[in-house]
This record gives sequence, C-alpha cells and structure tokens, in this order.
Amino acid sequence: MRRRDARHGQRSSEHGRVVTWLALLLVLVVGSAAFVGYRTDLADPWLEDGWVGERLDDVFGEQEPPGPEAVAAPAGLDLPDVVTPGPVADAALAAPLDARAVRRVLAPYLRDDDLGRHVLAAVGGLDAAAPVFTQGGGTAIPASTTKVLTAVAALSVLDPAQAFTTRVVREGNRVTLVGGGDPLLAAAPPEEPTTPRPADVVTLARQAAQALLAQGVTRVRLDYDDSLFSGPAVNPRWPASYVPDGVVAPIGALWVDQGRPAEGTGRVADPARAAADAFATALTDAGVAVAGRPRHAVAGGAAIPVAEVVGPTVQDVVERVLLVSDNEASEVLVRQLGLAGAGEGSTTAGLRVVRDALAQAGVPTGDLVLHDGSGLSRANRIAPGTLLAALRLAATDPRPQLRGVLASLPVAAYTGSLSERFDEAAPAGRGRVRAKTGTLTGVSSLAGIATGVDGTPMLFVLMADRVATDDTLGARDALDGAAAALGACRCGTAG
Repeated sequence: MRRRDARHGQRSSEHGRVVTWLALLLVLVVGSAAFVGYRTDLADPWLEDGWVGERLDDVFGEQEPPGPEAVAAPAGLDLPDVVTPGPVADAALAAPLDARAVRRVLAPYLRDDDLGRHVLAAVGGLDAAAPVFTQGGGTAIPASTTKVLTAVAALSVLDPAQAFTTRVVREGNRVTLVGGGDPLLAAAPPEEPTTPRPADVVTLARQAAQALLAQGVTRVRLDYDDSLFSGPAVNPRWPASYVPDGVVAPIGALWVDQGRPAEGTGRVADPARAAADAFATALTDAGVAVAGRPRHAVAGGAAIPVAEVVGPTVQDVVERVLLVSDNEASEVLVRQLGLAGAGEGSTTAGLRVVRDALAQAGVPTGDLVLHDGSGLSRANRIAPGTLLAALRLAATDPRPQLRGVLASLPVAAYTGSLSERFDEAAPAGRGRVRAKTGTLTGVSSLAGIATGVDGTPMLFVLMADRVATDDTLGARDALDGAAAALGACRCGTAG
C-alpha cells in the first residue's frame, strides 16, 4: 500500500511538472499571439477585456505564473543543448552602383510615350554625394513627393516624441475648447483598433464633465479657440475647387476628423466650429449642459485647466503623412514647424523653416520653390537632386529619428499608397521598393529607395509633369516599372 502510494506520489509530481510545462507553453503561445496581434492592430479588444488574464487565472489561480527558469524539466525528457544557429545565407554587401546597369534597366521605361515630354530622373547610392544616373535638367512639379521634404524637416526640427494636446479650460461657468494643432483629433473613439490611435473629443468631454461635476458645475457656456495657427486657412496657391470638392480642408489648429462631416463626403466650411459642436454634444451627453451655441474666442490667461487629451507623436504623424499621403496632416506639420522654428504658426513661416532645415543639412535648395507642405500646389518646383539628397540625408544622417522617413515610405504592392500598384511591374521588384507617390492632373512621380536583388540599395527620383490626361494610368505604370526594374536589378559594380 505504501509502495503504491509512493508510486502515486511520484506520478502526481511528474504530472504536476508536465502541467506546469504545458501552462508555460500556453503563456508563450498566448504572449506571442498577443504581440503579433498588437503589431498588426488585432489584439487590442481581447487584451483590454482581460482575455489573456482570465485564461492564465484558469491555470495559475491568483498566483503569478512562474518563470521558465524556476521549473525543472520533467523526468526522462531528453532535450538537446541550445546552440546559436548559423546564418541562413551570406550577408549581402552593398557595392557601388554601376551607372551603365542603372541606365540600361531604366531606359525602356523612361522612354515610354505615356510619360510625356518632360521626364526627370536621378538615381544614386547611399554614400555618394552625386547621382550615378540623371535624365533631364531643372525642376518639375513634385506633387506629393513634396511630403518627403516636409517629413525630413519635421523630424529634424521637432522632437519625434512630441505630441499635440487639445485642452479644456474654465473661467467661471464658461469653458473653452483650445486646439493644439493635433492633425488627427477625432470626433469619437475609433470603433476598430487603429495605429496611431487618435485622441478624440468624446473622451475629452467625458473627462471635462467628470471634473466639472466634481466642482458642482452642471451647466456651462462654450467657447472654442483655434488661435494657435495664423495666416489663411486655405492656401492661395491651391485651386479654388479644392475645398468645395473635398480635396483638402481649411487648415487650422482645431478640427475633428480633418474637417470631414459626420455624414456624407467633402469637407466642412468651418472645421473649428464643427469640432466645438461635436464637443458640446459629447459634454451634454456626459452630464454637463451647454447653454446656447459655441462662440469663437481666445482663452484667457487666467483660465483654469479642466481636462486634456494628447494625440499621436510627431513620428506617428510623419509615418501617416508618408504612408497614405495625408494632405491635411502634412499642412499641419508645416504650421507646427513655423511655431517651433520661427514662433509663428503660419504656412509661410513653416516653409521658411523647412528650407532652412534642409539647407543646414546640406540638401540643395537653390532651385526649390515651395508654396505648401503637401504638394497640392501646382506652383511648387523641386529638382530631382533635392529629393535625392533629402532621401540620402534620411538614410545616412547620424540622428536616428530621420530613419523614420525611409521606414514610413509605402512598400511596393503591399502598403499605403502603393498597395494597389506595381501589379504590372517586374515581380522581383515588388517588396524591394519603398517610395512616396506624387499625383496631380498631368503629374506623376515617385521618390524612394530600391534594394536590388544583389543587395545594393539605390535612392531614386522619377518625375513627369506633362502627362496627357488620357495617359495618366500608363504614366503611372511606366514609373512603377522603372522603380521595380531597379529592385529587380543587379546594379552593384560587383553584380
């Protein structure tokens, strides 16, 4: 009987160790899934609802799960020693670019009639001051490749970790919604997990209501303050149709959903007032009545802070600007650059800061003409060499934050504004090209980096600004083909 009890105890002990190992495996699997889900925006709902915690509680009760080092391996388990694996392939060594190879692979695409009569191009390596290949001279209308310069300047001048705050302040029974120039401020919390997660006025209103009710305030009058930025809200160098047609919103320091209406399409005429109306509704829903209509005003210096929400960081905004070509966010970045570098939140001041930041970093700006930060103005002019130098700065500058420019560029055939492109291009180029798109009527451009099949990185700029309307898609395909050809190329001198 005693021997059977001993055997039973031994089996129980072994069983316990096996259960513990299985539990640890569960921790690793769930933890890995949580991490992958977090990186792919899929995990937030079940992480926030405590799903992982509930499942671990089922296994461990209220105790902390033990670390792997605290659990002995089950008896009789024969595991091999842990060894460091060797490389699966030889490291690719980037060689200097072979100018003839670059010219050879680009030539058939840059001769495409769909590109029109004015085609400019430049290709260079990461460590070469001069391009190894150029075509054409002078400048061209850049369209949204302008955003590359805006992004480089933003990450050079602003703190990448800086975020923009929307506040509520109070003087007596009058509260003021104060815009901080958050380009991604939303009308309500997103229904689906998003990256970056925006701040929103519903959350702000709930926080403000909680503070006001705690002070015995149940009814207020509402002002709204968008005075952080100055200058015209609608750029005079944009076509007059842009705002009515919903191409872009009037640019200001206070809006929700980038000036888009709650229903329908287009842009609202007064984004700051629309934001105040949304906040008033949310504040009333949270238990504090708003008397009358919101009033446009500037918050007084004696106003008492009530609540605030903090939006995404500069780095997050730059990533969005480059990935999906966000016009409104890029224009707000220019205003923020003006505030940081010149003490004035205007487009004019911001563009001076952009130019100065580029010039100080060695980017040629002699031929540069900028009227906005988004590239919507057809009066902008940029030389391919300026864009190429800005990309090289982002790739090689010792300041790590500038790496965010290249890392935020869309990947050919996979992400952002390139997710639906490169379907007709060389398959080997897909995924090997990251580039900012630029498109206006009669204009098509690409600027970015390609990594050849031999591991050689190539910075490139491709611009065409006299494209016939009927040839728009053909011109786009020609530029996609040229960029993909670089990705499919063995263009290093050792290749």
